[in-house]
This record gives sequence, C-alpha cells and structure tokens, in this order.
Amino acid sequence: MSWIQKLYETYEQCKGHEPPGSVRLMPISHNPQQAHIEITLDVDGNFKGARIVQKEETVVPATEKSAGRTGSKPPPHPLCDKVQYCANDYLAHGGGKPSFFKEYEEQLSTWCDSKYSHAKARAVLAYIHKHSVVADLVKEKLLHIGIDGKLLTQWVDNNDAPDIFRLLTAKEGGRDQGDAFIRWHVREGSNPCTAVWEDSCLQDAWGLFDASTKELKGVCMVTGDTNASLTASHPKRIRHAGDGAKLISANDSSGYTFRGRFTDEAGQQACGVSYAVTQKAHNALRWLIHRQAYKNEDQVIVTWSVAGKPVPDPFKDSISLFLDSEEITPPKVDSEQPDAGDVGQAFAIRLRKAMAGYSAKLNPTEDIVVMGLDSATPGRMAVTFYRELKGSDFLSRVQNWHEQTAWLQNFGKESKFVGAPAPRDIAEAAFGRRLDSNLRKATVERLLPCIIDGKALPRDLVESVVRRTCNRVSLEHWEWEKYLGIACALFKGSYKEREYQMTLETGRTSRDYLYGRLLSIAEHIEGRALFVGGEKRDTTAAKLMQRFADRPNSTWRTIELALTPYKARLRAKRPAFLYGMETLLDEVVATFERDEFLSDRKLSGEFLLGYHCQRQALNLSKPDKTDESASDDDTANNDI
Repeated sequence: MSWIQKLYETYEQCKGHEPPGSVRLMPISHNPQQAHIEITLDVDGNFKGARIVQKEETVVPATEKSAGRTGSKPPPHPLCDKVQYCANDYLAHGGGKPSFFKEYEEQLSTWCDSKYSHAKARAVLAYIHKHSVVADLVKEKLLHIGIDGKLLTQWVDNNDAPDIFRLLTAKEGGRDQGDAFIRWHVREGSNPCTAVWEDSCLQDAWGLFDASTKELKGVCMVTGDTNASLTASHPKRIRHAGDGAKLISANDSSGYTFRGRFTDEAGQQACGVSYAVTQKAHNALRWLIHRQAYKNEDQVIVTWSVAGKPVPDPFKDSISLFLDSEEITPPKVDSEQPDAGDVGQAFAIRLRKAMAGYSAKLNPTEDIVVMGLDSATPGRMAVTFYRELKGSDFLSRVQNWHEQTAWLQNFGKESKFVGAPAPRDIAEAAFGRRLDSNLRKATVERLLPCIIDGKALPRDLVESVVRRTCNRVSLEHWEWEKYLGIACALFKGSYKEREYQMTLETGRTSRDYLYGRLLSIAEHIEGRALFVGGEKRDTTAAKLMQRFADRPNSTWRTIELALTPYKARLRAKRPAFLYGMETLLDEVVATFERDEFLSDRKLSGEFLLGYHCQRQALNLSKPDKTDESASDDDTANNDI
C-alpha cells in the first residue's frame, strides 16, 4: 500500500498549490470525460443556447459506480452525461440505444432535494423536466434528424459531414448521436463562473453529498481510520481519458476469484481503502502523469516529489536536463570557467549547476518516488517498477548516471552536446529497425535500475549498441554519428573503474584503444586526399569498420595498403599534412606491445572510444602554416 499512501500524501500537499498555468488537481467524486456539446441555461432552467465543443476533456461529478461504469446498464453521472441519459425525448426521436433518463433524473433529484443542493444542479433538473433536450439541439442544428424525424446514424449527403458526426466514434458502421456527451453552462445571478465543471462551490457540494451516501464502513489501511467510508470500486481512466485499466480491482461475487482465507465478498479484509483516499490518490496519479510522465503507449513511468517540488526527469538526456534546470533556477555568471579543450570539466561544471538548481528547491530529506505502470490487458494495470528515495539520494543517483555515461553526442546539426543519452535513444541504438513497442518497453525497464539504483548496465545491451555501430555501412551517416556517441557513452559507463576521459588520452596504451586511434588516423588521411582530389565517397576505413572490429591486425594491413595512392597524392599537394599524419601514425604503432599489435582477436567497444577521441583531436587541430597549398576551405572540411 506504499504507493497509494505516497500518492494520497502528494494530493494533500499539492491541492491548491499547483504551479501557475498547470492543470489543477481533480476534486474527489469527479471523473474526466470528453464533452461534445455545451448547453447554456439560466438559473431557472430555461434554454439559452448550445454549441459544439471539440472533444474537450471535462471534469464532471461522478459516483463511485459511474466512474468505472461498464456493462449493459451503465449507471448515470449525476450532472453531465450523454444525450441518452439527459434527454427524455431521445427515444421519441428514434434513439438507437436504451434510454437511462429515469435513473439520471432520479439521482439528480435526490441530490437537489438534499441539504447539499446547488443552484446550478437545480437549474439543470428544471430544464430536463421540460423533456426538450433533443428537440432544442435539433433546432440549434447540433443534432440531425432525417425526413422521418428520427436521429440519423450516418451522413449520406455529398456535403461535408456536420461536426457531431466527425467527433463521435463509429460503431458497427454508424454513429449514434445519443453518445454525444453534454456539459452545462448555467448563468447564476452574480456568479461569474457559469461552467458547472469549473465551479468549486458546486464541486464541494457534490463531494459532500456523495460522501453522505457511503454505507460500507471499516478500517482504512492508508490513514488508519477505523470508521472510514470504504470503497468497493476504484477509479480508472488513469493514463488518459479512454483508459479502462484499473490498478486495484476484484471480481464480483460469482465465486470466480479465489479468496483464500477471506470471508467477505467485497474484498475489504484483503484491502480496505477509504473512498476519499483512493479518489485523492488516483487523482494525484492522473495529474502527475499528465504533467511529467515518460510515456510509451501503455507504459508510463512517473517521477515526483511528494511535496510537489520539481525533480529531474531520469528519462531525459543531459541537454534536456540542463534546459529544465535553467527554467527552475536561471544560470548565474560564474568566474569558474574550464579550459577550452577540457570538455569533461565543462560538462561537470554544468551538471553540478543543474543539480544545484534542483537541490535548492528540494530538501535532502524530501520523499521522491519513481513508479512504473503498464497493462497487458485493457482492464488490468500493474505497478512494474517502484522506488522510494530521499531527495539527496535521488539527485546523487541521477548525477552519477549523467557523469558515468557522459560522452560527446551528435543527434544532428542543431543537437550536439556532451552528456548522457536518453533511454529511448539507447533502445533505438541497440535494436534499430527491429525496435517495436514491446522491445522498447522491455529495454526501458532494464535501464531503470541502472539510473535509479546505480546498477551495472546490461552487458548484452552494450554489446548490441557497439556491434550495430561497427556495422557502419548499414546505417545512414547521421544515424551512425548518433549511435557512435551512444555506444561510447555506454561502454564508458560499463567500465567506470577505467576512468575513460572524453578527450584523447595519449597515455592510454591498451590494445583496443590504440587500434581505434589507428583507424581514425587512416580515415583522416584518406578523407583529406579525397577532398583534395574532389572526390566524394566513403573511405576504406569506414567501409571496413565491421571487419576491423572482428579482425583488426589483418584488416589493418588492407587499410594501410589502400592508403598508398592517397599518400602519393598528399605528398604532392599537402606534404606538411602528410608528414604530420605519418609521424602520428608511427607514434601510435610504436606504443603497442609487439604481441598485442600482431594479435587478431576481436576488439571490444573500447576501440570506438579511441577512434572517437582521436577523430575529435584531429578535427580540432589546425593545418601546418608552412603548407602553402592548404586553403581555408580545406581547413573547414578537416572533419572528413
């Protein structure tokens, strides 16, 4: 019950303190619905007008049963509902569905006759007693009838279909206009709020009346109240307005469900939760999902502070994290600046500032919750991941993730940054075109403990990204550049003890790292020669990267022999450049242990780090000033 308690506490602390401009927390005994028609009345229940609304989500009063209504006789909402509920003349106009006007009218009358009555509800009751809802909507040309006076189910005219036919969902080839959902505007004296779904006084009145109707009493396992009004039905529509899955549910008394040692059919001995608690908890969860959740179809993962304070999203890449933190705490001018070439120091300073922005708002002892939801069937939802952390622990783990998997990322011309990739990008890099919704879900769930719990990255996932990155010829150039940064980030994060740097480490003498440097230098030499000759094609090093990763020594012989004509071209036109590259090549080869260089065993992902760092260093270097043939255009294309 921990998750429902934390959500209940979140509601209690955040209700009335929502950030400006954000969606408000829903009051209890209310439910979100998509409205199609808006009817305006005066306080005496006289019809004043109506209009179509474009499927706007509307928070309407609801009972415990109507909030999760299903079956052949779904119970009515108490105020706003479909035409088949609100209109007594629905069947007279040829409605194709059963009319539930009697049940709707009885429930609304009971509310209006109680001490919790409200003027707007009485106005609606007075209007529906006139039995002219469908007739008025037909006059306003919002509902449409045929020559027989019956409501149409299809629009066969060649002209454009009316709005109501575009908004309603087709069922069995037709659209029943009785499915149109009505919400009310009531002009109530000096009250400037005419919308019933926005009137807090009406919402409170319905909440009090609904609470007074609860008969089931018992112990609430969340609050500890021994005489609480318990609920037998819990809300749905958690992830979106059309979501039918529930987090807490039980079968009816047919005997299908195994109840073990429990004797009650309502299931209260197994899980006693008060109506107010479950309403507030589910409303808080809806609000959080709408504001800040990671969503992948049915999969939802939401991170929040119980006190409602901003927290970093663990599913964003580093650049998004930095931008979010700057919205919370604008960056200050800091005299502490890193050296121009020290990207690691620059990233560390920016990350530290981002975390400081969150920690300034978040106390170290604040409760942080990370909760994952998913559903295998339309009616049942499960908690797939759940962690409770203190604020200081959560910020520390997010910071560690971004530090340990930081690398130079290239997501396109307008999105180059130093930092950690997002989980969705890691899944894409690992599986490419094979990535479907289920595989993405599974990958994200495997990465969650790595971010939140600091666990090691799955080795097969890292190897998959490295393998696909090495297969360079099968990828578009932009795609390969993106995956290269992700592969380096994951390999670096998998071997934290090696302390890889984001700049070229000339002192690192491991075989795989040095072979990566050799490949980058060979590519740079051939790329420059191709540019000088006005040719545009892939280099030999790019074409043979996959083979090089599997058999480096034998493949290096092929690449080195292929460089001979290009070296001849550069010796004639770029001698200073060639001299520098040959000198660098000799230095790298001389760094190998003899046996290591001759070994043809497969390279690990470390060679991509050496390749990437060496390429970055070559791109930043300036051409030899004594090379009079070098041009500014040549320098601009030094990254070939």
